[in-house]
This record gives sequence, C-alpha cells and structure tokens, in this order.
Amino acid sequence: MDGVIRDVTLSNAISGETVRAWVGRPWVETVADSGIEKVRRSVEDARARGFSAYRQIPQLFPSGLELPIEYTTVRLGHDSGMLAVGRNLTAVSELQSRLVAAQQAMERDYWKLREVETRYRLLFDASTEAVLMLNADDLRVEEANPAAIRALGLTRGWEFVNELAPRERDLFRALLTRLRESGRAPGGVFHLGADQTPWILRISLMNGDPTNVYMIQLIPAEGGAPMIAPRTEPIALAGLMQRIPDGFVVIDRDGVVRRANQAFVDLVQAGAEGAVLGQRLDRWLSRPGADLATLLTNLRRNGMVRLFSTVIEGELGTPIDVEVSAAGDSVSDPAFIGVVLRDVGRRMPLLGEAPRQPALPALTGPSSKTPLRDLVQTAVAVVERHYLESALEITSGNRTAAAELLGVSRQSLYAKLNRYNLENGSQTTAADTE
Repeated sequence: MDGVIRDVTLSNAISGETVRAWVGRPWVETVADSGIEKVRRSVEDARARGFSAYRQIPQLFPSGLELPIEYTTVRLGHDSGMLAVGRNLTAVSELQSRLVAAQQAMERDYWKLREVETRYRLLFDASTEAVLMLNADDLRVEEANPAAIRALGLTRGWEFVNELAPRERDLFRALLTRLRESGRAPGGVFHLGADQTPWILRISLMNGDPTNVYMIQLIPAEGGAPMIAPRTEPIALAGLMQRIPDGFVVIDRDGVVRRANQAFVDLVQAGAEGAVLGQRLDRWLSRPGADLATLLTNLRRNGMVRLFSTVIEGELGTPIDVEVSAAGDSVSDPAFIGVVLRDVGRRMPLLGEAPRQPALPALTGPSSKTPLRDLVQTAVAVVERHYLESALEITSGNRTAAAELLGVSRQSLYAKLNRYNLENGSQTTAADTE
C-alpha cells in the first residue's frame, strides 16, 4: 500500500529484460523524473478510490531501456496491496512521430504550392497577352487576366463559345476534342465579339480540381484589336484617370469592375489593378442598405448618384467611410458606369469654420435633473432624424426609395417624417401616390 514493488511480470515483447532488482524498491525509483509525480498520484488514487486513471509513465529498466507505458492501478481486497497494469505505447509513439512528420511534410508542400500559385498569379496578371481559363465541362470563363478583360470584355461566367462566329463554333469544339485525345492541338484564327475581330487562339489542357480547364492564349491577328486599350480611348485620358486622387472605377451594368485607377486600388488595399479587374464592386461595399444594388437602383431611377454615403472594407479588413458619385454612359440603361469614391473618414473642418455643436444633450453635472429615460429618447430621436434626412438626401427626396433604403414601410416613413416636420423636404413621385 506504500507503493513498494513486491512482484514484477513482463510481457513477451520485453521478456529479455531483468527486473528482479526492482523487488523491494519503491515504484517511483524505477521511472524517469517526469513520471515520479504520476506514479504518486496513481498510488494515492488507488488507495483512496480503489483505482486510478490511465497515465503514461516513462519506465526505466536496469539495462538503460526507457519505454512509454500506460499504467492503471487497482487496489486489491482489504490491505493486500495494489496491482499496476501497464501497456507498452512504443508503437503508438512511433505512429505519433510519423504523424507529426507527415503533417510537417504536408505543411511544407502546402507552402510550396502557395508559392507556385503566387508566382503563377503574378505572371497571369502581369502578362500583356490576353489569357483565358475555360471550364472543360461547360466552356465558361473561369478566369481572365487584365489584358483579356480590357481587350475582350470577358469576365468570369461568360460562355466563350457564344463569342465565336457561328460558322467557327464546330471547328473550335473539334480542336478541343483533338486536344483531349492527343494532348496537342494546332492554333487557329477565330473571330470574336460583335465586331468579329480576328484572333489567333492557342489552346492547352490543364488538370484542375475539381475539373480540368482549358488555357487559351489570344494573339491579335494582323489588323486585330490592340491589347492594352481600345483605340477610341485617348492615352491622355487614361493617364489623367490614374492621377485622380479619389478612387475611380468603371463598372458594367452587373457591377463588374472593368477599369480602376491607383487611388481605388489603394482604397481597397488590393495591391495592383489586376487584383480588382473582373471583381464585383459590392465585394468591398459593406454597409447594409447602402450596397451596390441600392447604388444601381438609384442610378437607374435618377440618372446619376451623388453624395451616396457607404463604407469600403478593404482586403485587409479596414473599414473606410466614403462618399460615392456615379453616372452612366446613358441615362436610361447604361452599359458602363463611372464611379468616384472619396475617402471622408479623415475630413477636417475648413479653416474658420465653426465647430459643430454636439447633437446629443450634455449632462451639466451633479445638478442635472434630466431623467435617463428622457436622455435616451432624445438620443434616439436625434439618430432617427439624422438617418431620415440622409435617406432623403441620397434618394433626392423620393420617399419610396428612402423607405426601401431604410428598410421600413412607406406608412411608417410618412409617420416619422410628420413627427420630425420633414414632409416639406421630400418629393412625391408617381410611385408614392399609387
């Protein structure tokens, strides 16, 4: 009962060890230093409760061998002593070591793949040659580098076959079949887009997960379209757009970014223009009720948008308050929309401008007798009036659009406008009177 060894029996796996010298010695003297406390706890638990939990103890043998053994100790009847039964964990330890080594190897392979992917992405984005990646199953665009987006206007999800001339689609599919069967296919001249511009296509098959992809390199044929920018765009205008200190992007009617200046790239913390081309603008708009859908709705309704307050959340997760102005290439149904985003988070008052008075009532000290409930009601009223005025300003006084922006019914909006005497500042549209 004091933890002194009275008898020892070894398994066949280690039957060659001589342990008769253990008899008569305390158990704690036969284990490594890290196992002494575990032995004491096992003996105490068995003495008090009749058994102990399983504990892994480094057992030292007279020959110098050290084995990890998992022991449980059981008290025998009355004060007859205790029985400690151990299981050799050498095989388990080896498996654990192999598992750790395998995990480290997998992690090294993962970072090698990430490095290769990063290099591929940099080359893909920096290439001046238009490159498309097509899904092998449905021939939709999986990826397009900036040169392809600028030259062809193709973005993720577009069906590439529909861009080919109808008479050339069967030939294109035949080239893909030959590529799958033999691994190689000759290049060819195909006509793309509404203007049927000739391009030389080189097609390669790449293994992917979960499906294979076709990599298509597009080289303008003689007399084809330029790779960098449309001929109708003046070079000076492109340089001027890059020098604008506010963020400027051109998006299509679906909200996909087609052009972006460096100020916008810095605003969304993307690093390079290639990282934002082909992405939807709402990827970075994070304020509920002031997202891309609301912006496009107001643009189609009013022809333009100005002082549209929202929040940009960059790639690094930093939120930035911005004001947005936007206009399309046509009033009714614009195909392309120019968007200006101005950072107002650090806006300072003009020189000589009087500082704004706080909108919420301030406590005057210990003599203030204003109840807390009245202070809260006043604060709620100030905040509610602020958002009502902002919604009316964004929607140019359109109460239906303001109600949609605030997420309330028109009846509720009318009641709140009446409460704060804001009815005269709003406009009534045909949709309001229906």
